[in-house]
Amino acid sequence: MQVPLEIAFHNLDHSDWAEDQIRDHVARLEDIYNRLTSCRVRVDQRANNANQTIPPVVRIEIGIPGYKDIVVSHEPEHLQRRFQRPDLHNAINEAFRIAERQLSEFKERLADRKTALTHEAANEFLGQVAEVQAERDHGFVLTKEGGLLYFHRNAVLVGDFDRLKRGDAVSYVEEVGDTGPIATKVRLRSGSNGSAAQDGSA
Repeated sequence: MQVPLEIAFHNLDHSDWAEDQIRDHVARLEDIYNRLTSCRVRVDQRANNANQTIPPVVRIEIGIPGYKDIVVSHEPEHLQRRFQRPDLHNAINEAFRIAERQLSEFKERLADRKTALTHEAANEFLGQVAEVQAERDHGFVLTKEGGLLYFHRNAVLVGDFDRLKRGDAVSYVEEVGDTGPIATKVRLRSGSNGSAAQDGSA
């Protein structure tokens, strides 16, 4: 991690065994996702009673570059529902169990997103606008092979459909529509000069 692990105890004495347990759990988090930038763990005994049966709250904040922190914090009632006599050991284990699950789910979503973007990039091509029929909300892209692909107004992701003109360079993804191949995810290329159809695939 870029920032050293932070462990703080509030309203209860510092515990060496608890700190060691927390460090072991954080090491497992780093095994799940090795790009963590920071991890802050706060153990707080917010309330107590005569029987000392109210467990402490363990709050975990996990820093991930480019994304919102993953924050785990559960109230004592959560532990009291899961355990007969919850203690600090239970509180630490339960908090990190949830943290590991959330971090694993984040990693899976990230992998799925990267796979989708890679697939889309591999199927993206360059072409140019051959015709725009603004009144009918569609147009046609000239492919590098010289064919024409229909695209609808809603397929234009970047750039205003109403501003498209013949010869504009665009990138697009070819898909099969109800009547055959069509252009989707049409993006107006910067510096358009009408020569994109000679450039080949992206």
